[in-house]
This record gives sequence, C-alpha cells and structure tokens, in this order.
Amino acid sequence: MNTFATLMLLFSLPGAQVKPVLKAPAAEVQTQESATRKQEARKGGRWLMAANGHAVYCFGPIVKMPDADGGFQQIATFCQGEKPMVELHD
Repeated sequence: MNTFATLMLLFSLPGAQVKPVLKAPAAEVQTQESATRKQEARKGGRWLMAANGHAVYCFGPIVKMPDADGGFQQIATFCQGEKPMVELHD
C-alpha cells in the first residue's frame, strides 16, 4: 500500500510526468523546402559554358563587350556563384 501511494504521488507531480520524445523531421522538411527554393530560384535561367571550361547558371542576358583585340567578347550576366558576370566560351 505504501508503494502504491508513493507511485501515485510521483505521477501527480508535474516534473515527474514522462513526455514522449519528439523526433525532429524538421531537418528533412528544411532540406525539401530548400530544394524547392533552389528550383524556384533557378526558374528562367539557363546553363552556359564559361571561358574557363566550367558550367555556370545565369539569369540575365548575354551581352557583347569590346575586347582588347578590337573584337567582341560574350559575357553572361546575373550568374550564380562567386562572379555575377562571366566570360563565355566561344
């Protein structure tokens, strides 16, 4: 009887209640949301070949700038990554 009274007292205390452990699928949801954001952000752009041989994803127009030799160099604008403007491969 003494044990039963002790158990009832323990379960009636607010700090002694056992709370279910919630698993955090928030990381998965954030990953899916960030993937969706990336896809939305890329809408309207296109992949181009840079002069250094790397592929770049750009949103803006391709402009022709005068070159040092008197010709024109094609440059992609509003590109993702370190450089917002990238010289394109001919």
